[in-house]
Amino acid sequence: MAPPKIPVSLLANPLHFISLGFGSGLLPKAPGTFGTLAAIPVYLLLSELSLSVYLLAVVIISLLGIYLCGYTSKRLGVHDHPGIVVDEFAGYLITMIAAPVSPLWIVIGFVLFRIFDILKPWPIGWLDKKVTGGAGIMLDDLVAGLFALILMQLGIYVFN
Repeated sequence: MAPPKIPVSLLANPLHFISLGFGSGLLPKAPGTFGTLAAIPVYLLLSELSLSVYLLAVVIISLLGIYLCGYTSKRLGVHDHPGIVVDEFAGYLITMIAAPVSPLWIVIGFVLFRIFDILKPWPIGWLDKKVTGGAGIMLDDLVAGLFALILMQLGIYVFN
């Protein structure tokens, strides 16, 4: 059964606006992919910061995301509604930690994160099924981001 459609009026609430990825989560097809695409400009803004400030921003976004995911999930009455994409933002930002700021690495990070987020290899799939609430919505994407980060850094080490 398809999840209920998200009313556009929800975007008027700043908390829902953020959890729905500035509206990218409202797209009817592949909201997670579009949410990750919407995270790229956020990455580009944060990439201008020092690594320590970037890391702090990722921690804040991840912790705030736990609350926002739970908040919007309760409002929608659906655990992990596909339209909630702030978790994709956090996962992609983790993937891009200390990555070179170039179109090539932005695309590689995007593809790696989406692969882990979609395929959900262990323990990502287990976390997705077993952990509930806002933390459950966020956690699988955070771990997908960590897996993608490891491959990104390996690729950067080998090819850069």
